[in-house]
Amino acid sequence: MSPTSAPPSSSARIVALQPFKPDLHERAWASIPHPTLPLIATAHAKSVTVFSLSSASAHSSLTGGHTRSVRSAAWKPGLPPHKLCLVTGSFDSTAGIWRWDGDVGADAANNDDALEVEVTSRQVQRKALDDSDVSDAGDKDWEFTLVLEGHDSEVKSCAFSPSGTYLATCSRDKSVWIWEDIGASEADDEWETIAVLNEHEGDVKAVAWCPDVPGRNARRSYGSDVLASASYDNTVRIWREDGDAEWVCVAVLEGHEGTVWGLEWEAKPRPGDRFPRLMTFSADGTIRVWSLTEEVDEDDDASGGGSKHALGGIPNTMRRSLREEWTCTAILPKAHTRDIYSVTWSASSGLMASTGSDGVVALYGEDNTAKEVDEKPPKDADQDEPMTDSSSLPSGSSKWKLLASQPNAHGGYEVNHITWCKRYDAASERRGEEEMLVTTGDDGLVQPWQVEVTR
Repeated sequence: MSPTSAPPSSSARIVALQPFKPDLHERAWASIPHPTLPLIATAHAKSVTVFSLSSASAHSSLTGGHTRSVRSAAWKPGLPPHKLCLVTGSFDSTAGIWRWDGDVGADAANNDDALEVEVTSRQVQRKALDDSDVSDAGDKDWEFTLVLEGHDSEVKSCAFSPSGTYLATCSRDKSVWIWEDIGASEADDEWETIAVLNEHEGDVKAVAWCPDVPGRNARRSYGSDVLASASYDNTVRIWREDGDAEWVCVAVLEGHEGTVWGLEWEAKPRPGDRFPRLMTFSADGTIRVWSLTEEVDEDDDASGGGSKHALGGIPNTMRRSLREEWTCTAILPKAHTRDIYSVTWSASSGLMASTGSDGVVALYGEDNTAKEVDEKPPKDADQDEPMTDSSSLPSGSSKWKLLASQPNAHGGYEVNHITWCKRYDAASERRGEEEMLVTTGDDGLVQPWQVEVTR
């Protein structure tokens, strides 16, 4: 059963599936699913292993490009199915660009299943080789094409903008770098630094671009690309490009009482094409949801143009000094006793899942049927399930419910990352549509989970 948005009466189960093979036998940091293909890339040690989501086995490996551990990875979007591009962020202070050409026919280029057949056949061929040739055979497919240098310390996170034109990297050196693809063609790996953002006062732990959903571009006052960054300084910053092509901080989100380990934008389109919300998670054990305050411009509304942000109608050259107002509109129910390392927000169902230092995997659903938070609940109010802490939230905030919790997800090991991704395995009822969770931990396991939501 695929997960769906959960009403208050819903219950859920998180069921372990067979782990991906091989076991990496060392700490793994994160697993990043390809946006359209049945592949997922896991960062560990000085390498990345790409797994097939159809066979749950290794597809290929990226090795030899970095001198220290690879901490993060990101797929470049918008490429033909037979061509892959991955960026890796490493503790050696660099980011690397990798390319893989599947060299498949026209049918495979237009068919995910055809690519998977090609992937599987390659895997079978590799297994037929002796052990000394297996890793070499996998490495030949990937080419390490470019090193991006500039950071003074460990690169903690990297992310492509929705179009793939921009790449953001962040580091322990307290900076965020934005790179632009200026190559004449996709085969031309030329990237130029267009911004170095130094306003954080501590390590920058993560960066994320706002997805290209209708709400992002519905109002002409918004730029096409929006970047968010999370930091050791307990804050989140929102960055936009102004009329002078300068990237500026337009908002500082404050409220967490510990390191903000990461963040993720809402990818599911909102009713009325409202601007996507932003979710953040922290060492303080909380998950927060933030919403952009959108105002109605009277002149525009009178002319039938609809609502837009207060910046609308102001020339770009005058906007640099203006800030956006972001408000925390939800704090999810407490499910963790220690640092939350990773949270994922489904673009299909709207469900969230979290994990962290305590080894717990938790699942949350937004209560869209309940009355919005208008006042504090009575202290003696009976609640069957943990609900959103609404004691400090503004009127109009949303409620979230803890649907399920799975302790010791990786035995006694910490779980570093969790993500939603599509299922392509034979046991799936709807391949390429049904969702599952994948966790990555210190034990070296890449563990898929089936999510069952019932009413």
